[in-house]
Amino acid sequence: MSAIRNSVHSGFLGRAFAVLSAANAVSAAVEAGRRPRARDLNELGIDPASFGRVIR
Repeated sequence: MSAIRNSVHSGFLGRAFAVLSAANAVSAAVEAGRRPRARDLNELGIDPASFGRVIR
């Protein structure tokens, strides 16, 4: 059971859930007028330093 759990966590499904979770967190932060966490932006491939310079 541990091998299956580890393969899901480090494989495609784990990565897919991580990306979806990060996208949800970033969109919620932007919608609320807050700055998203750098970890979530990195997960989506967005540079946290340049995120604040985006023109709305």
